[in-house]
Amino acid sequence: MNENEPRAMEAAETQPPSAPPALSPSAQKVQDALRALGFTHEVRESAQATRTAAEAARAVKCDVGQIAKSLVFKTGTTGRAVLVITSGANTVNEWRIGVLRRETLEKAPPAFVREHAGYAVGGIPPLGHAKPMETFIDEDLLRHETIWAAAGTPNALFRMPPADLVRMTGGRVIKVK
Repeated sequence: MNENEPRAMEAAETQPPSAPPALSPSAQKVQDALRALGFTHEVRESAQATRTAAEAARAVKCDVGQIAKSLVFKTGTTGRAVLVITSGANTVNEWRIGVLRRETLEKAPPAFVREHAGYAVGGIPPLGHAKPMETFIDEDLLRHETIWAAAGTPNALFRMPPADLVRMTGGRVIKVK
């Protein structure tokens, strides 16, 4: 027996149980934003892609309607960013939101989304953005007991009750379809 073996065995026995794997920097940024607002929701990352609502729903085994899609739009006249958080089962009626804003909405290009959200398309969370954005929340999300939202990467999500989404974003609940 080598003189180092007992020390190695002792060290292995005193090691704490393995911690969960560290989050990627973008997912950690979302986790930190949740904590800063007083929420205890846990960001989860997986090897499975969750870039679309259907992929996310399959990954967490829920209905696609329980996925909160965060979409950034650009206003037509002033060029402001507008965040719409909609149910994964719905398509945003840009005209309806444009009427509320008294300004047309258009799909934002990826560089604009990254500049305002601080995240790439496919992983935009509902909070922790680079710049403040006026936020609208799909009323259909409030019909569920729990919902899932992106957490900064195309494979990170976190679960919450819909009321927490409203509290963390300060968003206005509307009909978006």
